[in-house]
Amino acid sequence: MPASSLGVHRLRPARAWFQRASLWQRLALMLVPALLIVTASELWLTRHDALGAANAAYDRSVLGALKAIDANISTASGGLSVELPYTMFEFFELTASGRVYFRVATSDGLVELGSADLPEPPTALAPGVPVFYDAEYFGEPVRFAAYRRALDLPSAKEDGGRSVLVQVGESTKSRQDFTARFVRRAALRDSLVLAALMLATSLGLVAALRPLRRFAREVQARHPDDLTQIEEVAIPADIRPLVSAVNQHMARTKALVTQQRQFLDDASHQLRTHLTTLQMQADYAQREDDPKELKAALEGMRIEIGRVTRTTQQLLALGRSDTASLELETVDLAELLREVALGLLPMARARHIDLGIAPLALHGPAVADAALLREALGNLVANALIYTPEHGKVTLDARDDDAAQWQLSVEDNGPGMSEDELASIGQRFRRGRRAAQGGSGLGLAIAASIAQRHGGGLRLGGVNDGDDKNDNTGLRASLWWPKLPASAVTAMTNKEPMA
Repeated sequence: MPASSLGVHRLRPARAWFQRASLWQRLALMLVPALLIVTASELWLTRHDALGAANAAYDRSVLGALKAIDANISTASGGLSVELPYTMFEFFELTASGRVYFRVATSDGLVELGSADLPEPPTALAPGVPVFYDAEYFGEPVRFAAYRRALDLPSAKEDGGRSVLVQVGESTKSRQDFTARFVRRAALRDSLVLAALMLATSLGLVAALRPLRRFAREVQARHPDDLTQIEEVAIPADIRPLVSAVNQHMARTKALVTQQRQFLDDASHQLRTHLTTLQMQADYAQREDDPKELKAALEGMRIEIGRVTRTTQQLLALGRSDTASLELETVDLAELLREVALGLLPMARARHIDLGIAPLALHGPAVADAALLREALGNLVANALIYTPEHGKVTLDARDDDAAQWQLSVEDNGPGMSEDELASIGQRFRRGRRAAQGGSGLGLAIAASIAQRHGGGLRLGGVNDGDDKNDNTGLRASLWWPKLPASAVTAMTNKEPMA
């Protein structure tokens, strides 16, 4: 197996653990390394600053010794004389806590005092400018200061080429000890600060997560049927979006549960009515001896069985329209209208109804779930054929208007509906006052549910107004849903995945 694959397999368990980890574990994984890095960086900066401060302080002491030696160099006698300040050197050795070295030498090598083998400066010295450098002497690190200046000789013996070099050095042991003590104290201080920060962070997290735990306990303690809203008054602002999302989800669940209960109640009532009618007709047929009456009873049972069959099919269609996932695809609305019209043409001929399709002016294919759309349109057409009187007219239409919507319409010249009925029709098991007997009131509800699943809706309106404003002749039922962007339609047409 390649090394890259091994690395991926190692990362997957760690990623899975992190996804399952608690907030405490995640925060510890993120905060503890960050605090350790910050503390280590602070210690490094402290050591760097301590070393710089120690060098500055000790270098001033070395420079003072160097200037003291230089101040005691004299050329008044015509030669070079140096009076070493031994008292100052003893004090300097005490403060340096180590060995102190010095050297005084002329450029011509005629005069040399102190340690003659002190390391030379790494670079040439500019006259009158002291230079500090580190070197090793007798196996230990030493800090040196070097200074060169011209000799002030009497005019009679003046030699402008002669100069004097003064070097003073001290062991760096005292500097290192000082820095180590400073860093140890800083490390102890930072460790205490780190512990205090972690303790304060832990206490802060306990306090911050308490509302979340209280929220979890409140939800767990609820009865399964309790879908009331959770109070957001005492909830922190950071958790409020979560509580709001839970409330929205519970509201949707409550609405769905209510809708399902209402659906079951209405469906059971509707089917119970059909079954009761069938039972009565069967009992009547058993008691009837007249062949004509028996045949009439059987015909009534056949009609009722057809009604209960249609009601059951519509109930199944309604349940599917509520729960089935949308499978969007490009749909040729003209072909869809033709399929539905051909499928219901026998029913239209049996009732002597003129079933046709209006001239279409479409601008390309629509995007929808073709199966659900066919179900919705079929219910609208079937309703129109049932409630339109014989020798009536039912017309199918499709269009895409300027409002960026697709629309399918079914128009009939049946009894129509009043304004009050139009406001409430489309609800489940609701039928118009002038509707034909035997309907279940589910056709428009199925169409409305499918349109809503597509983000649209169902519009109902009269066709011709009568003398009474509440008495419309004919009915126009229109399914509408919004268009998708042209790029999405092109991608689906070319069988490309939608973005």
